[in-house]
This record gives sequence, C-alpha cells and structure tokens, in this order.
Amino acid sequence: MNPESQNVTDYTNNNTIFMVWNFKDNLEIRTVFNKLCKLVINLNNSVNVRFPVSRASCVLGIGYDAWFRLNLPAPAPKELTNFAPVIGEKHTAISSKADLHIHIRADSTSICYDMAAAISDVLEPVAVSIEEIHGFRYWDSRSILGFVDGTENPHGIDRERFAIIGDDDPAYKGGSYLFVQKYIHDLSTWKGLSTADQEKIIGRSKADDIEMSDEVKPANAHIALANVGDDFKIVRDNMPFGHMSTNEMGTYFIAYASTFSTVQKMLNNMFIGFPAGNYDRILDFSTAKTGSLFFVPTFDMLDEFQNQVGAALSSGN
Repeated sequence: MNPESQNVTDYTNNNTIFMVWNFKDNLEIRTVFNKLCKLVINLNNSVNVRFPVSRASCVLGIGYDAWFRLNLPAPAPKELTNFAPVIGEKHTAISSKADLHIHIRADSTSICYDMAAAISDVLEPVAVSIEEIHGFRYWDSRSILGFVDGTENPHGIDRERFAIIGDDDPAYKGGSYLFVQKYIHDLSTWKGLSTADQEKIIGRSKADDIEMSDEVKPANAHIALANVGDDFKIVRDNMPFGHMSTNEMGTYFIAYASTFSTVQKMLNNMFIGFPAGNYDRILDFSTAKTGSLFFVPTFDMLDEFQNQVGAALSSGN
C-alpha cells in the first residue's frame, strides 16, 4: 500500500495562512511535537468530515535543524538541508532559519483561523512564530502585480509526479520538499511602467495570460528563466498578501517538489542568471525577504512520529 501524502497537490484555495515557527532554546520539545503531529492529522480528518466541500487542509513541513533536534529518523531525506543563499551580481535569494512550516488553506476564513489558533495553542509553550502571512485569492489567481500566477503548474497525475517523492528515496516515499520565500513588491515603481513593459518583464500578456513567442519574449523575462523545462516542474501555491496603506504588498512563494534540485535550478536561473548576469528582471521589483526549505512527511510518518518517545533538547545554538 502506498503511503498517504499530506495535501501537497491540492489546488490553490481562496484563503490561506502560512505560519513559520522556531523552537525555543534549552527546552524539551519532542512531547509538543508529538502533539502537533497528532493535531495535524486530526485537523485534516475533521475538516474533511465537517466541511467536505471547503477544500480545507493543513500541511506540516519540518526544517533541517529541527529534524535532528527532534531525533527524527536517520539518515534524513536525501535533499533536506539548510537552504544556502543564491547570490547573484545584483540580487540574492536569502536564507532564513525556520524549524516548522504550517500551510493552512480553505474556502472559509473561519476554518483557517480556527486551525491556526489550535496549532498556536500547542506550539506556543516551546516555539516562537516568526512569520504569519494571511494570503488571499486575487481575482482569477493573479498576483498583486496584476498577472496570473501559477499558469505553468502541472495538472492531473503530473501533480503527484512533480510534487511527491518516489522510489528514488524509498524511506521517504510519499513525502515532499517544501520551499518558501516571502517577496515584497515595489508596487509604486511597478505601476509606473507601461503595460507593454510589464508584459516584457513577465513574458505573458496581462489581460489574457498568453505567453509571448520565443522570438518576442526577452531572455530575462520571468517565465524564460523560472521555467526550466517540461521535465522539471513544481507545484506552486503562491498567494498575494499585504497592507495597501503601507505599500507592503507581496507574494508568498510556496513550492512543493519531488526533488529540491528542480527548485534550486529555478533559483539559480533567476538570481544568478542564465547565462550568468542575465537575471530575472522581475527581481528589480520584487525582493526576497525569506528563504527556507522543509520536508513534508506523509500522514503515515506523522502517525509514527506522534507515538515515538524522544527527549529533544536544544544545545542552545
């Protein structure tokens, strides 16, 4: 029987809460982590029964340092590591410390709120929330920049192919790699561009989301560099967020992948450039404020974790 994956292949919903947590130093954390695993399983089962048409789910990801501090199985997933910054001549994909990532989504804001509250109640004694982003669906899945986001997402069985780990890492089959970045957009400058100039930066038409031909598309257009081939795709679930009055508007980039190397190739193309120096022009208007990699265990793994005993104590690093 194949392991049951968490809801990493679900389609984008209307409401999302992204939460990033770091464990406090010098505390025993395994007991709380076990409770969290049990809670995540319970929350997903509960919303499926109570709100079957809400498309609600809660996905838990675990960072590299947390994996070892929690005494989780060794060896760890093959590509789980601390994300290393990608440094280009002009822009950098920074790395930020993150132990746990929670991805909550539902048609209803109320469902998201209640799941986030329940998780916070469990984690607060031993962890600190360093990021909480409330995302929303903007029109027909557009980013705040005004262009449709996620057009290149795979569909059908391809979603599992590109998002779920297979036989290459049998101990973690059914799991997924999760990579996130919080981008803040310079909307004032962006809005000062003509629609034609914006379209050249993205590589698609703004109104109807049609890709430019290769003869017309600039080499540094976003989709020219972020799309690395039909055999190298990821499942994105990006959401816009922000505060209009303070001009702090952004995109929470979230990618589920069967292999992190695909994401790494995308980031290299965007920030270093392909060839080097030909970086993604969208970065002149969008700044990466965070960058973290996680592993998403299967529900079967979460069930095993919740029943294990381990005294996970920080070294105080």
